[in-house]
Amino acid sequence: MSRTSPATLHLASRPEEIASGQSVWQAALQPAASLFALGMMGLGVLALIYGDFALVWQPVAPWVPGRTALAYASGVLMLLVGGGLLLRATASWSARMLFPYLIAWTLLKVPALVVAPEIEGVWLGFGELAVLLAGGWVLFARLANVPQNSWLAFAAGDRGIRVAKYLFAVWVIPIGISHFFYTKATIDLIPAWMPGRMFWAYLTGAGHVAAGIGVLFSVVPRVAVLAEAAMLSVITLLVWVPAIVAGAKARWPWTSFWFSWAITSAVWVLAQGMGRQGKGNREYD
Repeated sequence: MSRTSPATLHLASRPEEIASGQSVWQAALQPAASLFALGMMGLGVLALIYGDFALVWQPVAPWVPGRTALAYASGVLMLLVGGGLLLRATASWSARMLFPYLIAWTLLKVPALVVAPEIEGVWLGFGELAVLLAGGWVLFARLANVPQNSWLAFAAGDRGIRVAKYLFAVWVIPIGISHFFYTKATIDLIPAWMPGRMFWAYLTGAGHVAAGIGVLFSVVPRVAVLAEAAMLSVITLLVWVPAIVAGAKARWPWTSFWFSWAITSAVWVLAQGMGRQGKGNREYD
């Protein structure tokens, strides 16, 4: 007997959605998938405006041949896959294109891990991209319609969701640890009007670590992911929206905002993708 996915169970419990033609990707992954798509499109627009990659988050070396052309191609790709994820007819192909792109993007941080593993900042950088990849992996697992006999079957369906879940769990921890290594830099990002900024720097760092541990050890894992997504949403709004207002013509705040948006929506996608099973409402793990 084949195992029924949480998304299918979700639809089966709501026949009115089936009658209206609402598909699995719409019912089980929205609105998170659309937010993720908008994040990709925002980064794509910036790539086309500046003819460059996303600063420290896309560390493509200056010596790479045709670097500017590759940056424009990257921008076009992000716009295409982002737009494609918004449409039911193209969501599957967009997820298939996005997944290898995010893998390649994450691999850009591997050289830094090899060269300077003693620097916590490189683990932070890789962790941010790994969290982004986890969200893209969920979209691939749920939308790509990979045949069961495909060599990529391990990355799709419920198995793919598990891999994405643990990818998130492992790599969100260095993000939290960075708050303790780089406390001053973290405090500087917190709005000056907020009292107890050091407290918030430590609390958010502990929150990242707690989310990772909660998922790793299956301690209310979906609640842990939802809490992480909510915290990242607040951070994006409180830190990067004011930065855009203060420096609307500067590149850094816009890039930071859209990358923070993308990571935040990736965690929301993971939370949606984990879903719930059965009438007992048992968390999917």
